[in-house]
Formats: sequence, structure tokens, C-alpha cells
Amino acid sequence: MEKEVYELWPELNWIENDDLRKTTQKTWKLALERSVLSPDDLNKIPFTLLCGPDLKVTFMDHKRSVVHIARDAGHKINEMYHGELPVNMDVLIAGAILADVGKLLEYVLDENGKAIQGTYGKYLRHPFSGVSLAEEAGVPAEVCHIIATHAGEGNMVKRTTEAYIVHHADFMTFLPFKERLKV
Repeated sequence: MEKEVYELWPELNWIENDDLRKTTQKTWKLALERSVLSPDDLNKIPFTLLCGPDLKVTFMDHKRSVVHIARDAGHKINEMYHGELPVNMDVLIAGAILADVGKLLEYVLDENGKAIQGTYGKYLRHPFSGVSLAEEAGVPAEVCHIIATHAGEGNMVKRTTEAYIVHHADFMTFLPFKERLKV
């Protein structure tokens, strides 16, 4: 399963800390082992259930773009803010990679192979299941914080700089799709 995780996430190699890279990879491995979704499914299903099955942007397209946007933003902040707002790049990248790992437990496939929210997902949204998986894999608290706060649930707590970056990278590439539904 390690090979499949690295095929999904070549960005794991951006994490310089060996332990953090391994625990991030292990979290995805646990999620894939417990999910009805395969790595292949993640490259086919739409990234959100809110826009219908015809959305061409896949789960992995969206997730990988969030990681790239977050990394680029973190680099710019480190480069231009004179150390006043330091971004831990390993924490940022790991958090971005793991932000939606819980969706592998939240989603199931219906009889037509369409991704839908399963019973588990109706009771525990992906920020909760994602943190649970990450903690089991040994991911440190500062990364679990990003998983927990990247979505709306995070609006109730104080976010770290890295969590703000992932939250905004995620929502800036989601909200325009959601807004299309209102037109």
C-alpha cells in the first residue's frame, strides 16, 4: 500500500522530516485500508458531493492543488514577511496532504459507483475521522490541528498560521464551485 500512497501523493517527498513524512503516509495507508474507495476511485470521483457527478475536477485534482497552493503561499510568506509570520513548511505540507483523508471513511459508492456520503459520514464528518486516523498513525498535534480546523468546524477555534493557509487554499478552490449552484 505504501507504493499506492506515494503514487497518489508524490508531494510526500516535500516533507523533509522523515518521521512526519512516514506518519503522513501511514495515515493515508490506514484510510485506504478502511475505505471502500480505491486509489483509482480517488482519481475518478468528483472532489465534492455538492456539485453533482458531472464535475470533472476529481478528488485528487482538488487535494493536490490545495497542497501546491498552500506550499506556494507558505514559501511566499516565509520569503516576504521578514520572519514576522514564520510558516513551518513540513507542518503545512503534511496538514494540507491530510486535510481530507477522513473523506475516505465518510464516502461510500452507491450501486452505480457514484460517491455518496455513507452512514459513518453522516455522523462524523471528515475533520473528525481525519484527526482520529492521523493520531493513530502518530501524526503530531500541530498537524492534527490543521486537519481539525481546515473546514467549517475550525471556525470555532483559534487557527495557527499553517491552518489558516490550508483552510483558505481549500476554500478558494471550493467556494467558486459551490457558488455556481446558486446561479
